[in-house]
Amino acid sequence: MMDTGRYVSLDENEVKRLIRDNPWGTIVTDTAKGLIASHYPMLLENDGSSEEDAGGISIVSHVGKPDDDKLELGRHEALVIIQGPNGYISPGWYDKINVPTWNHVTAHLYGVPEILSDDENWAVLERLTHHFEDRMPHPVLLEHQEKYAREQMAMTAGFRIRVTRFEARLKLSQNRPQVADRIIDELDHGDNYRQPALADEMRRVHTPKATA
Repeated sequence: MMDTGRYVSLDENEVKRLIRDNPWGTIVTDTAKGLIASHYPMLLENDGSSEEDAGGISIVSHVGKPDDDKLELGRHEALVIIQGPNGYISPGWYDKINVPTWNHVTAHLYGVPEILSDDENWAVLERLTHHFEDRMPHPVLLEHQEKYAREQMAMTAGFRIRVTRFEARLKLSQNRPQVADRIIDELDHGDNYRQPALADEMRRVHTPKATA
C-alpha cells in the first residue's frame, strides 16, 4: 500500500496559497435527494493581509439561484474541492522500472455554509470582480454598472464557509527525489505531457531539499 503520509499537508498557509492561485472550486453537499455538486469561483475571506487573518480559513462565494436550495446551503456541512496543477507522470521518466502515476495538488475543505446578507453578497461580488478585472487594461467593475449589477445579484445567493477541517495533498514525487529534476524538465519542456504549472509546484517541494 502506498504511504500517502508524505503527501499530506497540514499547513494552513499552503491551503490558502492553493485557493488564492486556483480560485475555481467544486462545492458538494449531501442533500435529502442525494449528493449534489456545483462549481463556482471561491475567494479567501481571510487572505493573510491582516493579523486577524492569521488563523483559520474562511472562503466566500456565491451560487446562482435556485442552486442554494438544491444544495441545501446552510442546513448541513458542505465539501469544497480546490484543485491545483495536476498531470500525468510517465514511468519512462524514472531511473528504474516503475508504473504510471499522476501528480497533483488538491485540498478538501469542510464547513457549514452561512448565507450572506445582500450587503455582504454585494461586497463579495465587488471583490470577486476586482480580483479578476484589475489586471485588465480597462477593468469593467460592478460599480461602473451598479443598477444592472444589483439586478443580477438578486439572482444569486452569497455564502461564507468557515473551514472546520481540511485535507490537503501535495503529491509531487516526494518519494522519487533522485529523478525529480528529470520529471520537472519533462513537465517544463517535454513534447507529450507538458505542464509548466505542475513543474513549478514540484520546484517548491524539491528545490529546498536540493539546496539544503
